[in-house]
Amino acid sequence: MVKTDDDAADPGKLVLVLAPAGRDADSIVRLLRERRLASRVVPDLAALAGAVGERAGAVLLTSEALLRKDPAPLVAALTRQPAWSDLPFVYLDVHRPVRPARAELPRSTLPAVINNVMVLERPLGRDSLLSAVQWALNARSRQFLVRDQLAELALRAEQLRRSEEALKRSEAELRLITDSLPVLVAFIDAGLVYRFANRAHDDWFVMPRQHALGTPLSDLLGTDGYAARAATIRAALRGEAATFQLAWPLHDGRRREAEVRYLPRLSGGAVDGFHMFVLDVTERVEAAEVMRHAHGVLEEMVAERTAALHTEMQDRRRAEEQLRQSQKMDAVGQLTGGIAHDFNNLLQGITGSLAVIRKRIDAGRTADLERYIGGAMGSAQRAAALTHRLLAFSRRQPLDAHPTDVRQLIGSMEDLLRRTIGEQIALRMRIADDVWLTFCDTNQLEAALLNLAINARDAMPDGGGLVIAAANAPAAAMRDPRYAPLPERDYVCISVIDTGTGMGRDVIERAFEPFFTTKPMGQGTGLGLSMIYGFARQSEGHCRIESEPGRGTTVRLYLPRYAGTAVARHDAADEPAAPAAAPAQHGDAVLVVEDDVVVRALVVDTLAELGYATMQAVDGPSGLEAVKAAGRLDLLVTDVGLPGLNGRQLADAARALWPDLKILLMTGYAESAAMPRGFLDPGMSLITKPFAMELLTARVRDILASSRNE
Repeated sequence: MVKTDDDAADPGKLVLVLAPAGRDADSIVRLLRERRLASRVVPDLAALAGAVGERAGAVLLTSEALLRKDPAPLVAALTRQPAWSDLPFVYLDVHRPVRPARAELPRSTLPAVINNVMVLERPLGRDSLLSAVQWALNARSRQFLVRDQLAELALRAEQLRRSEEALKRSEAELRLITDSLPVLVAFIDAGLVYRFANRAHDDWFVMPRQHALGTPLSDLLGTDGYAARAATIRAALRGEAATFQLAWPLHDGRRREAEVRYLPRLSGGAVDGFHMFVLDVTERVEAAEVMRHAHGVLEEMVAERTAALHTEMQDRRRAEEQLRQSQKMDAVGQLTGGIAHDFNNLLQGITGSLAVIRKRIDAGRTADLERYIGGAMGSAQRAAALTHRLLAFSRRQPLDAHPTDVRQLIGSMEDLLRRTIGEQIALRMRIADDVWLTFCDTNQLEAALLNLAINARDAMPDGGGLVIAAANAPAAAMRDPRYAPLPERDYVCISVIDTGTGMGRDVIERAFEPFFTTKPMGQGTGLGLSMIYGFARQSEGHCRIESEPGRGTTVRLYLPRYAGTAVARHDAADEPAAPAAAPAQHGDAVLVVEDDVVVRALVVDTLAELGYATMQAVDGPSGLEAVKAAGRLDLLVTDVGLPGLNGRQLADAARALWPDLKILLMTGYAESAAMPRGFLDPGMSLITKPFAMELLTARVRDILASSRNE
């Protein structure tokens, strides 16, 4: 028996051979192998029945295999084939002299279930046998093709069934969703036929939904309703979405407002209809009407309340004005209580000294008058200092600002500061080597530092430490919100740091207020820090306090940087007084304008004694007339605060007539002088009341001398 290896045979390519007589099976297998056809030899019908399957492509069966054999197992196996399978048989029969028809073959010889069979008589040639086998394999191949096609059709049918079920579920879900919406959802096709509607349809139309589908839209809306929507419907069929609002009464005639939206649907690039959405907006419309009504009522209420608030604001402003006036009076009272004692002492020194002088002159005793004159002058000078302090905190003191070397100024004050604070307090100087120049009034800065040192001393009754520091404060550092009043520029920062009792937040917030002081009555007027703050702000700078109770106090003074170079200066008060009888040169003519009779007489008499040709006027207008009438005028000496026409205006008018005229302004209270730069033009000088007459004559002499040297 020929053994074959049929494991590699493809489905439908294996030839099963059942030829039990002699060497027929070996011969057939050898022939099939020559044609590279896979084959398997089976010993009997039972084995053949077990081999029938998808791998089998054909069965080559000889008549001897059926002799006296039970074909039942084979019949059962063939009966179990799938509907597409009809396994082909090649049946090798014995030679018959007369070949009967296929139907006349004995049924016991060939089972009835074998329909796809080719009968060959032996003997036969090898080509005939191979041709028959090939026919059987081809037939089997076509069956496999049919099987695959049937399987694909079955798969597609299953997919279609599942798609239909999914579509049905989606449609049911969509219907459930749309039916649950409180909005009418409908679809109208391009022919304006009603094709879809959700359950809300019955709330809007008289015709029920099941009858409305397939009905023209015009029949549903009625003649008037359709006419009202016709233009919008045509726009929707052109692909234009639209939303509009209209009255759509309920079936019983009650009011109902509807918001209708048409949304075109595109199919293949063309509009095949539009969806209609209808929403009941009655509550919204009614709420809007209520809101409009309420808005009108609210506007009336607001107008009434505004009028009431206006009245309240006027009352509040009057109350605030009364409060401010009361506070002013309280402040004046506090100021009076703080300085009355000192001022009365000063007046007593002046009036008492003058009374003694008059009494001694009347008695002819003039030997020791100098002592009383000195006492009166000292009291007058202290009174002038007190006046300057009052002007400082109000920022109306005239400032003589000029470039100042802070390092040199503080260094020159070190001995004075040490004597002021006493031996119990250790003083340290911490001045940066590269500290910039500043632009300020040197005398005021010295007074501010001395005042801060005294405050620090009073805050350290048991001793402590005091540091005077100076450093640069670049513009970038001034962006902090704490320096909001200051423009962003370079400053010089001078700090006075003590280890004293410190201040609470409530005290710091009021420290710069005029007349506020924590010292007992008679020990302070509350003008010290106010004067310092006023000086700093008037100098275009700032002053800030950092302090905590028990941890000392730091006062920082910020003054603007001066970009130029320092210029050596000498105060006029330090210059030697002019000789009492120094004559005027070249007949210098001086006009004195002063509204105070005593001051005007003193100035005129003093200048006349020196040989100056003097003229005088009592106010601004008369002074201007004197300027116009003068044949020669070398110097105008005028008070700043004149009635009718102030001193600066008079100076400008005089220079219009005498362009090279020199001006000396006198001031004791001059708001314009609070501008350190820009108030004085070239050729103008300022002298502050009260002044020594020697200082006045020195200033006049220097001004006229400089005029002759030009």
